[in-house]
Amino acid sequence: MAQEYSVQLTFREQWTDERLKFDDIQGRLKYLTLTEANRVWMPDLFFSNEKEGHFHNIIMPNVYIRIFPNGSVLYSIRISLTLACPMNLKLYPLDRQICSLRMASYGWTTNDLVFLWKEGDPVQVVKNLHLPRFTLEKFLTDYCNSKTNTGEYSCLKVDLLFKREFSYYLIQIYIPCCMLVIVSWVSFWLDQGAVPARVSLGVTTLLTMATQTSGINASLPPVSYTKAIDVWTGVCLTFVFGALLEFALVNYASRSGSNKANMHKENMKKKRRDLEQASLDAASDLLDTDSNATFAMKPLVRHPGDPLALEKRLQCEVHMQAPKRPNCCKTWLSKFPTRQCSRSKRIDVISRITFPLVFALFNLVYWSTYLFREEEDETF
Repeated sequence: MAQEYSVQLTFREQWTDERLKFDDIQGRLKYLTLTEANRVWMPDLFFSNEKEGHFHNIIMPNVYIRIFPNGSVLYSIRISLTLACPMNLKLYPLDRQICSLRMASYGWTTNDLVFLWKEGDPVQVVKNLHLPRFTLEKFLTDYCNSKTNTGEYSCLKVDLLFKREFSYYLIQIYIPCCMLVIVSWVSFWLDQGAVPARVSLGVTTLLTMATQTSGINASLPPVSYTKAIDVWTGVCLTFVFGALLEFALVNYASRSGSNKANMHKENMKKKRRDLEQASLDAASDLLDTDSNATFAMKPLVRHPGDPLALEKRLQCEVHMQAPKRPNCCKTWLSKFPTRQCSRSKRIDVISRITFPLVFALFNLVYWSTYLFREEEDETF
């Protein structure tokens, strides 16, 4: 995008030269036609925002000059122009642009030459005007006289208001970016052990999103401010990158839980071996004692008058607590154990809910913000 536009127009201007009056032979001669402009005096008009242009000479030069009996001169020529159009791309591709066509006198000041718009309908646009990416909403005519060190020069301008067609960008940019972000979430439903599949999916979506972002920026001029499309692609790229980082966190939590589980199993095995050894040692000690030894057996049941039983009954108290209201989030999360080996699974499950909700919230804020600003520009 070079911030310019091309136009093909039929330019007409009319002025009166008293020196060119002639007899119309009692109304039988309406006007004289010339094809060489250098035979009469002409205003030194030029297009001030022109980059390049050319006349049309196929099959004959597309120009004529009509001289009327009262000295009025009509000059008409077909021109193709490429004109500069500085654009504000902060709302791109939801923007509207105003492109001007400026016509001014090069050497004659307003003391000698003044340009005026024709009354009625000075600018005419073809009815079936179709542009590939824009819609011409309206046009306005105005004056743009300029003052310099050499004097004041007359100037006319036409402001063309273009609205960018959004459907093209919706199909080519916004929907593919949404699809890439959603595809990156598929890794949340894959098994934690499917490392090659999850890594390949994350890296592929990240590279695809980065390539699309660079392709979009390559077709736009480098500007110092942030465009609406930059916000969209930047956030989508962040979501895709976040999905890849989420797998790295899941993989780390899974390996950390496995190591701690293995250490716990080793400790349990060691304690079990110690208990077995202690039992064997106790049994061997019993076998070594005197077989005539007697053991005193105490009764297991207390009598009603036993003061110790009464004291224990008096110390018995019952504590009851009011039931708490169930928490939906805690109830849902309680389905997944808090052991280290299950922490990675909890991260995946939470990501399945968090990522879509945050992306939906971003879409709500993005579209409400930029569409509202577009309506403000339209009213202005």
